[in-house]
Amino acid sequence: MAACSNQNNPKPKGYFITDFPKKSYVSFNEAGYPYKFEYPKYGTVLKDSTFFDTIAENPYWLNIDFPQFGAKIHLSYKAISNKEEINMLVQDAFKMTGKHSIKASYIDEIPIEEGPEKNGFIFDVGGNAATGKQFYITDSTRHFIRGALYFEATPNFDSIGPSEQFLYKDMLHMIKTLEWKQ
Repeated sequence: MAACSNQNNPKPKGYFITDFPKKSYVSFNEAGYPYKFEYPKYGTVLKDSTFFDTIAENPYWLNIDFPQFGAKIHLSYKAISNKEEINMLVQDAFKMTGKHSIKASYIDEIPIEEGPEKNGFIFDVGGNAATGKQFYITDSTRHFIRGALYFEATPNFDSIGPSEQFLYKDMLHMIKTLEWKQ
């Protein structure tokens, strides 16, 4: 009688294994755009045409779409004309990242210092925040670009973590290869 118990043992939660493609990059160097960079070959550059149900305010906003990961890197560009404008954009980048502190377990601010032409910060947001990787880059005189990696899923670092780390390396490559067109 003791050997015939009908006890159920639930299986632990599991996540799908993702097959990551080989790293390979192509150049984004479209005529008329004030910047150029390299992006992953397995991504698609799409012009961002909407902004919260309205028309995008800037023709140089892009999304790099990764449908196989359900992810996008949103890039927003601003031309700057004075020091006050750059200060406001930098404050906004920190403020927008700070909004994730409710769900974040940490926020690391990693400086980008590649001479006068390219400086800014990478924001590594840990935990179940809506976007775990963000950045801004500026030349402090004429150009400002902000990027954020988003997944089309409820934030759950356990499930998206491997894909986020994979795409983060691509984001770092984009930052490294970004150049302003004069």
